[in-house]
Amino acid sequence: MNSAPEQRRRIAVVGCGALGSYYGAKLCRDAQDVHFLLRSDFDTVRRNGVTIRSRDGDFNVRPNCARRPQEIGPCELVLIGLKSTANHRFGELLPPLVHEHTAVLTLQNGLGNEEALAELFPPEQILGGLCFVCLNRTEPGVVEHMDHGRIVLGEFRRRPQPRTQDLAAMFQHAGVPCKVADNLAQAHWEKLIWNVPFNGLGVASVTGLDALLGGPLGPTPIGPCLTTDRLLADPAWEALVLELMLEIIHAAQALGFAVPEKLAQVNIDRTRTMGAYKASTVVDYERGQPIELRALFLEPLRQAQQAGVATPRLAALARVLQAVAPKGSEPS
Repeated sequence: MNSAPEQRRRIAVVGCGALGSYYGAKLCRDAQDVHFLLRSDFDTVRRNGVTIRSRDGDFNVRPNCARRPQEIGPCELVLIGLKSTANHRFGELLPPLVHEHTAVLTLQNGLGNEEALAELFPPEQILGGLCFVCLNRTEPGVVEHMDHGRIVLGEFRRRPQPRTQDLAAMFQHAGVPCKVADNLAQAHWEKLIWNVPFNGLGVASVTGLDALLGGPLGPTPIGPCLTTDRLLADPAWEALVLELMLEIIHAAQALGFAVPEKLAQVNIDRTRTMGAYKASTVVDYERGQPIELRALFLEPLRQAQQAGVATPRLAALARVLQAVAPKGSEPS
C-alpha cells in the first residue's frame, strides 16, 4: 500500500456500476473521502462494502453511501461513471454535488458527454477521462477486474491545467496508471478506435455478418453476441474490426486530429491479451438494458459525415444497432 495521499479530497461517485465502483474503490482504498451515490445497490454496499476481484489482488472497501445527492453535498471532485443513456439525469443528480471550485470529471464512453455537462456548469470545471480497462459488475457491490486500468485525463476545450496534473497524481497514488492528454477531443477519437468495433460488433454479430456488409437485415437475431477473442479468431470478423478502426482514424484525421493508422493494429494486439472479454455494450444488450447508441456510434457517424469522410462500415453498424437495440438506447 502507498503512504497516505498528500491531499485528501471529498469525492462523489455518480454511476456506481463496474466503472464507477472500480475507480471509486481504488480511491477509497487510498484514504480519499469517497461517497457513492447508489440506488438498487445501496443496502448491499452499505452492509458489505465494495469488493474488487482482480488479478492484481482482491480487496474490499467501505465507501460512504447515499441515496440522494443532497445527502452528500458539495465535493471537490465529482466522478461520473453513468452510461451516456442516463445523461438526461445530469440536472437532477449533479448540482447538489457541485460548487464553484468542484472539478466535474466524466469517465463516460463516446462523444458529447462533456458538452452535456457544459449545459449545466462552466466549461472550466469540466474534465474528461478515458478508461482503458476490462471490467464487469458480477453482482451488487462486486466488480471483476480482468485486465488493464489506465486512465487518460484531459480538460474540456482547453490545455492541461495544474489541477489536471494534480488529479492524475491522485489516481496514480491510488494505483491507477494515469496520464494527461494535451487534447481531450483527440483522445476521445483514439478511444473510439477500440470502442466502435468491439462494443458495436459484439452486439451486431447477433444479426450475422451479411447485414454488416450491406446485406438485408433480418427481423430477428440469428446468432450470439461475440466476445473480443471470437471477433479476432475469425478472419472475416477481424477484417471488419480493422475496417471500422480505419474509418474512425480517417474521420479523426479529417477533423484535424493527428491520429496515425498504426493505432489500429496497436489496439488489435492489446485486445488479444483480454481473452474472452464482453465489452460493456454486450453486457448491457444481454441484460436487456439500453446501449450507448448515440455517444458511441451515431455521434461519431454524424461527425464523420459532416467532415466528408466515407464510413460505409460505420453506417452499416449504426443501422444494425438501431434495429436490435433495447428500448431507451437512443434518448431524445
